[in-house]
Amino acid sequence: MNRRDMLLTTGAALGLSALPLDLLATAESKRHKVLYFTRSAGFEHPPVTRKDDQLSESEKLLTKWGKKAGIDVVCTKDGAVFDGDLDQFDAFVFYTSGNLCGKCEHPQPGGPISPEGKKKFLAAIGAGKGFVGIHSSTDSFHSPGVDPYIAMIGAEFVIHGAQQKATMKVIPPKFPGMEGLGDSFTLFEEWYSLYKFAKDLHVLLVQETKGMTGEPYQRPPYPATWARMQGKGRVFYTSMGHNEIWHQKIFRQVLMGGLAWALHDADADVTPNITEVTPDANKTKY
Repeated sequence: MNRRDMLLTTGAALGLSALPLDLLATAESKRHKVLYFTRSAGFEHPPVTRKDDQLSESEKLLTKWGKKAGIDVVCTKDGAVFDGDLDQFDAFVFYTSGNLCGKCEHPQPGGPISPEGKKKFLAAIGAGKGFVGIHSSTDSFHSPGVDPYIAMIGAEFVIHGAQQKATMKVIPPKFPGMEGLGDSFTLFEEWYSLYKFAKDLHVLLVQETKGMTGEPYQRPPYPATWARMQGKGRVFYTSMGHNEIWHQKIFRQVLMGGLAWALHDADADVTPNITEVTPDANKTKY
C-alpha cells in the first residue's frame, strides 16, 4: 500500500473523510493543475458571480481547498482558454450555464468557447483528462438531441422548483467523498430535475422525490451525483452547488472526493449501476 492509499484508508476508518483530501499534497510531490471554468451564457448563479473584478465566492473556496490538496486552481470565464494549451491541465471543473459557444445574456469577461475549442476540450477528456461538473454545468449546451457535451457529462438539466429540503440516498459508500455520510442525508438546496441520463452512469447519490413539492419532482427517484468514464477520462458530476451549500461540509467532501477521483488521486469501481438503483430515471422528462 502506498502512502496515498494509506491516507485514504486511514481517513475512512476514522470517519475523517475530509482529512486525506487536505493531505493529498503531502502524499505525492507532484502538484496538479486544474482549470475552473465559470462562464455563464445563461443564468449566472451567485457562487460564480464576480464583483469588482474579484474572484467569486466559489472560485475563492475551490482555490483554497485545492491548495490544501496539492492542486493549483486556475479560474477563468474566458472560453478562449480552450484554444490554448490544454495539456497543462490535469482536470477541468465546470460551473457554467447556457450555450458556451454563443453570446451571454449579461456581460462576462472574455469570450465564448470556439467550436474548435469545444472539440479540443472534449477530445482532451476522452484522452484521459479529468472532468468535474457542478450544479448548472448540466444546464449548458441544450439541444433537441444529445449534445456531445451532454453525452460526456451524463445528463441534461430540465427545470427546478422552489428551493426546499430534500433527501439524498447514498449508494454504498465505496467512492471517495462518500465515506461517513450514512444511508442518506437531507439538505436545503435548489434541486435539479434532470433527464437524458447516460446508460453507463455509476450513481453515487439518488434524488429521493417522495415528499418533495413542485411538479418537477413528481417523478421516480433519479441520479443526482455520479461518475462515469469518457474514453480514458474520468467524469464526475453533482447537482448540488446552488448557493449557501458551498459552506456545507458535506458538499465540500463530496466535491473534493469527486475531484480526487477525477485526478487519479483515488480509485473506485465505477461499473454502471443506473438501471439497478434508479431504473425509472429515464421514463419521464420531469
